[in-house]
Amino acid sequence: MDKAKRADKIATGVLYIISALIVAILAFLLLYILIRGLPHVSWEFLTSPSKAYQKGGGIGIQLFNSIYLLLITMIISLPISLGAGIYLSEYAKKNWVTNVIRTSIEILSSLPSVVVGLFGFLIFVIQFGYGFSILSGALALTLFNLPLLTRNIEESLRAIHYTQREAGLALGLSRWETVTKIVVPDALPGILTGVILSSGRIFGEAAALIYTAGQSAPALDFTNLNPLSVSSPLSIFRQAETLAVHIWKINTEGTMPDGTAVSAGASAVLILAVLLFNFGARAIGKRLHRKMTSA
Repeated sequence: MDKAKRADKIATGVLYIISALIVAILAFLLLYILIRGLPHVSWEFLTSPSKAYQKGGGIGIQLFNSIYLLLITMIISLPISLGAGIYLSEYAKKNWVTNVIRTSIEILSSLPSVVVGLFGFLIFVIQFGYGFSILSGALALTLFNLPLLTRNIEESLRAIHYTQREAGLALGLSRWETVTKIVVPDALPGILTGVILSSGRIFGEAAALIYTAGQSAPALDFTNLNPLSVSSPLSIFRQAETLAVHIWKINTEGTMPDGTAVSAGASAVLILAVLLFNFGARAIGKRLHRKMTSA
């Protein structure tokens, strides 16, 4: 008995040490990036355009491109993921068709982002003729985002107790009405959490966008609201260098005299944005859960 207790204490201690090391490494990396980058972040840095071969450039256009590309991607991927999640959770039967769908989702989720980017380059950029554009980048990121978001929605729907469905059917609701009026609203906190977490993943993506959205950030006229004009910020057919791609470009090309400072500041902004997505997802999910479960 004493040996069993001693072995249990040793195993528990080892697990605590490993957990502490992981947390310490992550904290060190985050603090290192933030301490190096935050001194270079200012309002001018966040709003001014980048400059090549000159000092004093900012990340204004790249930051806007990242947010706009994220919005377009979620507009495309969320309805598809929601429909797929509802089908797999509520309607799919256990047969070979469902197995093929689940296997396809698993394969997509295991693909490296570079492979998704190359696929998007061959199909959306070349075959469909969209060129390097926000649309090509959004479609590639949709392929990248669908497996994670679909699985999250499916799991959120499956977490709703079966008695909720039986109660809806007992009240005379159809199966579709039960799903849309009872199951989906109850699963909304989990779905929203998954949406925000996947948004953070998209916001920090670079590899897939290098081959689809392009590596340049043309000057934008924010007074031009014509979505068909390439100088309009609303156009989905223009090239759009995002913040993550901008960081990669600065460190590979070396065309900025103050590239180290700009890269450090942009990295800090990117880290803060991803942290905001993650902590925001937890806070919103908990708040919605309390609101929907309160009497």
